[in-house]
Amino acid sequence: MESAAMHYKEIVGLAGQAAEELRAWEVRRAQELETEIAAAEQAVAEAAHREQRTAQVAHNWWRMAEDNVSRLPWLEVADGPAPAANARGAWLDRYLNELKPIYQELVDSVLSLGWRARR
Repeated sequence: MESAAMHYKEIVGLAGQAAEELRAWEVRRAQELETEIAAAEQAVAEAAHREQRTAQVAHNWWRMAEDNVSRLPWLEVADGPAPAANARGAWLDRYLNELKPIYQELVDSVLSLGWRARR
């Protein structure tokens, strides 16, 4: 009987140790998750800020383009730019850098039309 009692104490001891290890793991995991959540919230806030800044930059370029095209009374200006659902966030700077040369191409095109197009 003594060996059964010893065996029982050993099992209870191991179960207690396992419960303590599980609690410690849960605490560590909760801390890890809190850190991950805070990082994700920060990333979302930064992405929202970048989105606002990008929308403002695109709007400014659009207004300048609209001003150039408004000199051509026979050309109707379309609606302003809207966010593209298929755009890649990682390419945001690339997209913004492409606006200036595209705008310059528009200006050059308007200028190349000459005085005849501006009546």
